[in-house]
Amino acid sequence: QVQLVESGGGLVQTGDSLRLSCKASGRTFSNYRMGWFRQAPGKEREFVAAISWSGDFRSYANFVKGRFTISGDNAENTVYLQMNSLKPEDTAVYYCAAAERSNYDHWGQGTQVTVSS
Repeated sequence: QVQLVESGGGLVQTGDSLRLSCKASGRTFSNYRMGWFRQAPGKEREFVAAISWSGDFRSYANFVKGRFTISGDNAENTVYLQMNSLKPEDTAVYYCAAAERSNYDHWGQGTQVTVSS
């Protein structure tokens, strides 16, 4: 059974940084693509960033390019999202997800990020 557990969220001020972690367990993830998504109150969930475990693929939403960095630690089965220069509009619940093929089939419970102005 795949389990994804996010951590690292919190309340910060504009311009601050946070690093989110997603610990994966339950199977071998070497062929998976890992993604971060977020959902703000009253809005639909949106894509933030994705990475392959090999590290040769990374993708970012336009609104985070240059501020957020996704990375992975294969030995720890953990994916990170380093978020710098945070803005109030980054406030959302951030979710980790895993995709073996085209769709993200497994999701974590989410971690709240709140950026105050």
